[in-house]
Amino acid sequence: MSTPSSEIVDPAELFKEIRKIEIFTRRLVNDQLAGQYQSVFKGRGMAFDEVRQYQHGDDVRLIDWNVSARMNDVFVKLFVEEREMIVILLVDVSASELFGTTHQTKSRLAAKVAATLAFSAIKNNDQVGLIMFTDRVELFVPPKKGRKHVLRVISEILRFRPSGRGTDLKVGLDYLGKVAKHRAVVFLISDFIDRGWDKALRLAHTRHDLIPICVSDPREESLSDLGVVYVQDPETGAVEAVDTSSRKVREAFERQIKLNTAEREQLFRKLQMDYIKLNTAERDLSPLVNFFRRRAKRARRG
Repeated sequence: MSTPSSEIVDPAELFKEIRKIEIFTRRLVNDQLAGQYQSVFKGRGMAFDEVRQYQHGDDVRLIDWNVSARMNDVFVKLFVEEREMIVILLVDVSASELFGTTHQTKSRLAAKVAATLAFSAIKNNDQVGLIMFTDRVELFVPPKKGRKHVLRVISEILRFRPSGRGTDLKVGLDYLGKVAKHRAVVFLISDFIDRGWDKALRLAHTRHDLIPICVSDPREESLSDLGVVYVQDPETGAVEAVDTSSRKVREAFERQIKLNTAEREQLFRKLQMDYIKLNTAERDLSPLVNFFRRRAKRARRG
């Protein structure tokens, strides 16, 4: 199925859209995600902070013998969690993402999600990187900090014109393995209309904290009775006549969609991966907020 894209090309319109998304996501980050992001995503390790005099109950393994010898007293090393992380947004920009039958397309929803995650990251002094892919890698923006960098990331997602139209999740995941040498938090934003990416997902999951975010549109989950309609595959351009007045056709379509979704989610659960489901019909990002709350609660329980 395909719906014509209302892609922004005018610079003034692009700026307004970016500003609108920034206001929406900043409010969400400040009001609903404040404090949760930091508890959900741990830093990369412990970094040395300072030394102080030994106190009863301190771990003797932390004694700094060199400083203790110089000061003629016992001193221990203190460490703090190294908070800075790398967050990578791995975003599917294939033609199917331009589909939308509600107030937004899947690509607009992806931009909102990416912006929320990016602003959450920079609020905690983390770096944000971007990989956009179709059936090829379209763009890589290396991880950096700061609002200016995040606005560039959002701008790229909104205005970028990909060369490819198809979807190849394996291509995106394989490229992630090449550019992300250290463990990162990776959000894979896609409608997952693809096959043959299971092994690549497993490998990426062993190296990174990988969180799939599945975006969909209501019309991709069920068909309305509209008689015979011609639908076009946005990625291949193939056109097919579909008799939506047939109950059998509608039921077969829904069964196949449910089967695809069940297989995908079964894989995520088998790998013990958190995943998020978002729909273009939703005006807020409550599933994303709920994800942070669940993770934060789990992190507190240890």
